[in-house]
Amino acid sequence: MRALGTITIGLLLISACEVASKLQATEIAPTERRSGFSFMSPETQAMQNDDTANPGMLWVLDGEALWNSKAGAADKACADCHGDARVTMKGTAVRYPSFDPALGRPVNLPQRINLCRARHQQAAPLSSESRDMLALDAYVAMQSRGAAIDPGGDPRLEPFIASGRALFMQRRGQLNLSCATCHDDNWNKHLAGSAITQGQPTGYPLYRLEWQSLGSLQRRLRNCMIGSRAEAYDGDAPEMVELELYLMTRARDMPLETPAVRP
Repeated sequence: MRALGTITIGLLLISACEVASKLQATEIAPTERRSGFSFMSPETQAMQNDDTANPGMLWVLDGEALWNSKAGAADKACADCHGDARVTMKGTAVRYPSFDPALGRPVNLPQRINLCRARHQQAAPLSSESRDMLALDAYVAMQSRGAAIDPGGDPRLEPFIASGRALFMQRRGQLNLSCATCHDDNWNKHLAGSAITQGQPTGYPLYRLEWQSLGSLQRRLRNCMIGSRAEAYDGDAPEMVELELYLMTRARDMPLETPAVRP
């Protein structure tokens, strides 16, 4: 039965690829943009909406503890520089990725956390999918929950946004699919029983029931690339940040949901 299911899914993907190859990506109009929340069952929506039932809040609580814990050779906590995150971090996550002048390129929020650890705490970097990094990321991002995504108008970001858009539109892998094939051209349809969403980045890091864990946007992007039988970029690769930057501009003015829940 498992082999039959794999074959069936493979045939569906091949069929989707053949149909999609005849289509050109059409970007979603701002008035039609929808969060992945709207594609979920009422039960899963209720889980996200109730902080006492949302599993992602366990990481948020860990993140609050880490925010106030001293680390590194400098023996400093995040709070020593930034104070109460509930005040100082409000509106921060909706502006990432942002341009880092020292590096000459955009960095996302987890990378900013590691830069702060290196520059100000003299602490070792956290791996992108470690519990501590996801916890800090979720805690900082949650302070902007409900705020409109606004990646800003920094002109230095424009070439990186263009590069991210090109990556989103580029067909890759054995199935010759692009991100846009599913998330621009075929959203609100189904593939192997699962809803095809618009791929809006409104809730990351989020708790995915399939993972039984919190996970980053980079993890989700890698899953999509592997699913289309394409070589996946490393989680911290510049291409991943450029894709994230384009996705955030694509989701401009949508409310942040961190920590979201998804199937």
